[in-house]
Amino acid sequence: MSENIWGYQPTTGYTPGHSLVGFKVEATDGHIGKVDKHSDDVGAAYLVVDTGVWIFGKHVLLPAGTVVRVDAAEEKIYVDRTKEQIKDAPEFDKDKHIGDAGYHDEIGGYYGRPLA
Repeated sequence: MSENIWGYQPTTGYTPGHSLVGFKVEATDGHIGKVDKHSDDVGAAYLVVDTGVWIFGKHVLLPAGTVVRVDAAEEKIYVDRTKEQIKDAPEFDKDKHIGDAGYHDEIGGYYGRPLA
């Protein structure tokens, strides 16, 4: 796992400044949703994924460090977590997301755990 869970790894194929909104997101075991919002801010990069009906309209915040590959041609993003790990993640809270460092610590702590 990356030392910086909030940064895109250089091996992902992501080009900073390129919009990922609308890209499909694939977990290690299948499709989980599409990107609703993203940031490529240094040290605070993330994806907000709309999971749709898969988990009843829940949005999840995925730190950029979970991204293993971006396929711009197919508009797909691959992450190194299972559907279950993402389903069990703390729910995205748009109010806490802005300006609450503790919330980002909670999310980063969850995704920063070693893979099962």
